[in-house]
Amino acid sequence: LAQIAKDCGGFEGNAQSFRLLVRLEAKTVDAQGNSIGLNLTRASLDGATKYPWPRSQNPRKFGVYDDDIESFNWMRSGAPVDKKCIEAQIMDWSDDCAYSVHDLEDAIFVNQISVKNFEKDLADIYHVMRNDYGSDSTEQEAIDAHTRLAALSAWPHYYDGTLRSLARLKDSTSQLIGRFVLAAEVQTRRVHGDGPLSRYSADLEIPRDQVVEVDFLKAIAGHYLINAAHSQERYAKQQVIISELVEMLMACAPRELDSIFIKPWNEAADESARMRVIIDQVAALTDPGAYVLHTRLLANH
Repeated sequence: LAQIAKDCGGFEGNAQSFRLLVRLEAKTVDAQGNSIGLNLTRASLDGATKYPWPRSQNPRKFGVYDDDIESFNWMRSGAPVDKKCIEAQIMDWSDDCAYSVHDLEDAIFVNQISVKNFEKDLADIYHVMRNDYGSDSTEQEAIDAHTRLAALSAWPHYYDGTLRSLARLKDSTSQLIGRFVLAAEVQTRRVHGDGPLSRYSADLEIPRDQVVEVDFLKAIAGHYLINAAHSQERYAKQQVIISELVEMLMACAPRELDSIFIKPWNEAADESARMRVIIDQVAALTDPGAYVLHTRLLANH
């Protein structure tokens, strides 16, 4: 979608989430009958904004499209430029912790990875940490992170499908998330005290060891799952489906659009605006929904 939308403002998951909150999720409408999203407060929107800057500042990671900039500027009024509030920092850290740990649990559970391979594959995992996830850790820090994690009492050294090993795997998930959450909480309180912390009064302080540990877990999923040949083959097929969906929807719109997208399509002033409507439609689909719609449109194309 980012490639397809390059001439109409781009595509970024976080910017699309902001668009959902302020425009696409039709809970509140203005006097003209246009959706203004969930009508959230500045603080709520800001707390959900991972990248508080537009595409012009960073074309790869940004938090708002140009046509949503009015809502964005209202939200950021009075805020330090490009700085995330502490609520957004907590959201970001929570996201990293939850996904890295649960991806590990899920992959072990379905036997897609074996923990015993981590040590021999450390160089490859570190390469993914640096190149795919932008970690600034050293290789020794990655080795030390693996050593610390493997020394935890509930670390899932093996999984054989028994209830005992499943319980250990579940306990490992709980311990890891608790470890990362508690480390950030303790360090933040150590730096900023015990008083109320909100908005721009403080930053979330995360110990270096836990930052590297989470980077290590993210890279495990990246190396064994995302970068695996069978995954890359599936992603390539999905890219074709998305491209064809955009092409076919553009050709037959507004006929196949969800009802909430018909008014924006009819009011679109140019090709760029119409493409944005199609991007919104495709981004709103679930994976099964995309497959079903693609099959139906292809049969009628």
